[in-house]
Amino acid sequence: MWKQACSQSPDEITSHKAMLTKRRTLELLPCTVSQLLTASQVSSDSFAICDWELHQVSVVGIIRGFAPFVTNVQYAVDDMTGPPLNVKQWVNTEDCALMTFASPGTYVKVTGSLRDFNGQRSLLAMDIRCIKDLNEITSHMLEVVQSHMQLFGKMFDVNMNTTAASLSGRAHGLSAIQRQVLHVIRSFSVHDDGISFHDLKTQLDYLSMRDLRTSLTFLINEGHVFSTIDEHHFKSTDH
Repeated sequence: MWKQACSQSPDEITSHKAMLTKRRTLELLPCTVSQLLTASQVSSDSFAICDWELHQVSVVGIIRGFAPFVTNVQYAVDDMTGPPLNVKQWVNTEDCALMTFASPGTYVKVTGSLRDFNGQRSLLAMDIRCIKDLNEITSHMLEVVQSHMQLFGKMFDVNMNTTAASLSGRAHGLSAIQRQVLHVIRSFSVHDDGISFHDLKTQLDYLSMRDLRTSLTFLINEGHVFSTIDEHHFKSTDH
């Protein structure tokens, strides 16, 4: 075994270290509710996305329901990518009086592990934190896209549909700036209103106003993007 280890080439060792680094980095995987609800169940308490076994995951959403029990509190967390996800948080009866609970209508970030309780898929929460800065919602969605690109080497939308074909096909021929604008608009297209021009400019603050407007006009004319509630809000036609 020692000889076998010592006989590894530098490239093999580098590749192995890179894989270990990636696994450590993605030990906590940002996800959407839709991804967790459609993840493959590989055992009674084990789930996977594209053959990648899930350990700790995080989701961001708004609390739609709240149900306290003697030993636990259950929430319905909704991020608008699918049906609300059941989130269960165990209650320490000794510290119950000191615990604070999130109320319906509150945006939260939940970190935990996906479990199956009597046939119901639930997220067993290790931590539930109320979100005060709504930019965290946007940040989380971008982290979902980035982490899945890093993990699987291809792009998914928030519902785990592969968008590599659309990027190489329909989006083929776009300039680098146009692809960046389209990518951000796609990330926000899970919302009914899409993204406002102001928020688009905030996300791409390194682009000049002229480049942003020119790229947006091109994407609209080519059918990649359309306006929603008014001429200042946009969504991708892929959604």
